[in-house]
Amino acid sequence: MGSSLCLFSLNNCHLYMILLIFLMKKENVGATNSSDSNLKSSYDFGKNFLGLDKCNVCIGTSACKKFLKEEIRFQNWLAPHLQLPSADLQNYSGNYTDDGESWRPVEISRLSSKIQHELADRRICNFFLKRKTCSIEGMLRRTERFQKWMAAKRLTPDLVQGLPVQFLRCPSQRLLDRIIRRYAEVFDAGSVYMTHLTDRDKLRLLYTLSVNVHPIVLQIFPGAEGWPFPKYLGSCGRLFVSTSTQPLTSFNGSAPDIAADLAYQLVQIIHYLSNNDFNYFFYFTHIDGGTFGTVSDGRLFIRDTSKLGIIDMQQGALMFTPLQSNLIIPNKKKNTWCGAFYFYL
Repeated sequence: MGSSLCLFSLNNCHLYMILLIFLMKKENVGATNSSDSNLKSSYDFGKNFLGLDKCNVCIGTSACKKFLKEEIRFQNWLAPHLQLPSADLQNYSGNYTDDGESWRPVEISRLSSKIQHELADRRICNFFLKRKTCSIEGMLRRTERFQKWMAAKRLTPDLVQGLPVQFLRCPSQRLLDRIIRRYAEVFDAGSVYMTHLTDRDKLRLLYTLSVNVHPIVLQIFPGAEGWPFPKYLGSCGRLFVSTSTQPLTSFNGSAPDIAADLAYQLVQIIHYLSNNDFNYFFYFTHIDGGTFGTVSDGRLFIRDTSKLGIIDMQQGALMFTPLQSNLIIPNKKKNTWCGAFYFYL
């Protein structure tokens, strides 16, 4: 996927234009389970590794206490002589505990690679101040988009218009209300109005929506409702934690009965994405070997939701005219235009 550089003014710039982050191939570190709570690490987390030095241009801080109390550990953290893994990766395997005794595997992820984050930060500083470093938060707070967010009482479609994520290409008010009501990085979520969000919270949410909606999708479409997505467990700085899944590609060459079971689960997932009681229609804009994965008991999940698009069939059905089973185009008579959507169904 390519990107292009744009010139824009301070008074009329979109956040996505200055968050120029390119996709990189994801790398993973193998997960290890352990119930030995006596092993302690000999190092401390640095703000730079977590991305806390960039907050509030970050995902959030809901899981920071668990990181610092060593209740979320990287694989290598179980051995005291080992150091933190490379900061250059986008995904890490780790372990999570609630009681200090039993551990379960988790995935610790960045919205994009650390290198891409740093390049984007430098571009922002260079654009505004012609310097390599600056207060990223201070620069983004001055953008026209964020000024509108600070004044808004409710997240409306015009506030996310133009963000470079397919998930928000045609947002309904019902979908945006769901984001605010279920946003897990604040304590008193539940209202569709943003009155419980501070300016800091709004900046974090806007940043996440602008770079990668994956953690937001996990928060607002939980497994308790039947959605085939991993569970969101919190964030710290520019890292977020979710339940661990094994990529579907790891089953290449598996026994016929295992392959048949995975294929059956895949058909069920695709059907649920387009036929559910919540009247949301999901579609894929890209599929690769890392899109799907399984948990330890063999259940199949969509492990990467960043390439998902969504149509609200309850509030947005009048915006589209179905032509074929795999194509829906906008209904121009309704004076709306969201582009044509092709579904891998």
